[in-house]
Amino acid sequence: MVKSSPKDWSTILSRLNQETRLVAGIDTSTQSVKVVIRSAETGELIREGRAAHPDGSEVDPALWWAATQDAINMAGGLEDIAAIAVAGQQHGMVALDKNGAVIRPALLWNDTRSAAEATELNNELGGGSGIANAVGSALVASFTASKVRWLAKHESKNAEKVAAIALPHDWISWKISGSNSITDLFTDRGDASGTGYFDSVTNEYRKDIFELAIGSKQEIVFPRIVEPRTFAAKTPTGIPIAAGTGDNAAAAIGVGAEPGDVVVSLGTSGTAFAVSKTPTHDASGEVAGFADGTGYFLPLVCTLNAARILDAATRILGVTHDELGELALIAEPGANGLTLLPYFEGERTPNRPDATGVFSGMNLANSTRADLARAMIEGMLCGMADAVASLEKLGVEVKRILLVGGAAKNPAVGKIASALFGREVLIPPPGEYVAIGAAKLAAWALLGTERPPKWNLGEVTSIKERPTPEVLAKYRKLRDQTEGW
Repeated sequence: MVKSSPKDWSTILSRLNQETRLVAGIDTSTQSVKVVIRSAETGELIREGRAAHPDGSEVDPALWWAATQDAINMAGGLEDIAAIAVAGQQHGMVALDKNGAVIRPALLWNDTRSAAEATELNNELGGGSGIANAVGSALVASFTASKVRWLAKHESKNAEKVAAIALPHDWISWKISGSNSITDLFTDRGDASGTGYFDSVTNEYRKDIFELAIGSKQEIVFPRIVEPRTFAAKTPTGIPIAAGTGDNAAAAIGVGAEPGDVVVSLGTSGTAFAVSKTPTHDASGEVAGFADGTGYFLPLVCTLNAARILDAATRILGVTHDELGELALIAEPGANGLTLLPYFEGERTPNRPDATGVFSGMNLANSTRADLARAMIEGMLCGMADAVASLEKLGVEVKRILLVGGAAKNPAVGKIASALFGREVLIPPPGEYVAIGAAKLAAWALLGTERPPKWNLGEVTSIKERPTPEVLAKYRKLRDQTEGW
C-alpha cells in the first residue's frame, strides 16, 4: 500500500521523462484487488494500491467494485494514466438482468456446489471427449457453464431473469467504463475460454452449450470478444480500456513467459500452465484447454489447495511462514514417512470436490514440528508436480519452470519444488504478476508493438536440488489408494 501523499506523487512524476506514459493494471483476485501504475515503456513501478475482498465463494460484486475504487485511490488515482486493463479470477458467474443489475451474489471459481451439474453437462455433451473437443476442456464445478446449470436447477426464477453473464474481470472493466448497458460488456478469448461455452480454436461462443446449461433459448447478451492489444472502451474521463484477461493468462504475460515455459503459480489456488502455440483437448478433465491473453494457448491444470495449506501449517505450528520454511528444511525429504494429501477444500484436479485432507504414515518418530512442516509443503508441491506431469502427457513442451505466487516466497518452497519436479526451477522476484500482466496489456495496446513489451522486473533466482522421486511416488500411491473416499 502506498503511504505517499498526492504531493509526493506529483514530485515523483515531475522527475520522469516528459515522454513517459503511465499505464494502470488491475488484478481483481479472490482475496483482494491490486492496482499497479507503471511506465508503459520501461515497466518501472510508479505507485500501487491494494484493498481486501471478502472471504467466501459467494460474493456481492458491489463489494469488488468498492474495493477497486479504494485500491485506485490508494494508488493515487487515474488522472495521469494513458491506458488501463483489468485481469481477474477466472470462471466466476456474475448474472445480470436486462437492465444490468446483479441478480444474485456471484459464484466464484472455488464454489464447488455445481459439481453434479458439471457431470450432467459432460454426459449430455458426449462425455469427456465430446466436451473437450468442443471447448478444450471437460467441465468441472469451477466452470461458468456448470454454475449456469446449477442456477437453472436450483434458482429457476433467477435463471429466468438472466440477460447476460459476466466474468469478474468483464464486470469490473464494464464498471470502469461507466456503462449501464449489458450490450457494452466485453472480454477476451483467454478469460472466455474458462466459461465452458467458448471455443478458443474458432474464437466463438458455443451458444448451444449455454442454452443447454440454462435450459432455455432466452435472449442472452454475450460479452464482446476483444482482440489482444486492442482497446475496447473508455472511462468516463476518456482513458482507453484494453481487453484484459484472466488471472493466469495475465500472470504468464507478467513474468514474460514464452512458448515452452510452464508457470507454476502458488496463490489461493495452485496452477500450472504452459504457453503453447497449439491447442490441447483433454477428455480426462485434468488439463483445461484455455487460450492465453496474447493469441496463443494456455493449457492449464488447477488445484484448489495451494498457499492456504501453508497458512494452515502456520496456524497448526504457531509459526510465521519463514519459520515454517526453516522447520521444513530441517527435516529429511519425505518427512520420515509422513505424507499429506492436501485436499483441505475438496479438490479440482483430481476431480474430488467432496474430499478432505489425509495424513498418512504418522508415527511417534515423525510426530515432530519439522516433519509436519515438511509434509505439508511437500503435499502441496506434489500436487503441482502431478500438474506439470499432466501437461507433459498431452505433449506440451516444458523447457523451463517458473515459480510465482505468494507461497513461492517461502524459503523452503523453491528447494522442495526443484527436488520434487526433478529439475531446475526459476523464481522471478516477488511481484504482483497478474496486475503487471494487466498493465502490460494496457501498454501493448497503447504502444502498438507486435508483442507485449518486455520489461526488466529484476533478477531471477535459479534453484536446482537433488531429485526426490521416492517422495512423489509415495504421494501418488496415497492419492490412488484414497480414490473414491
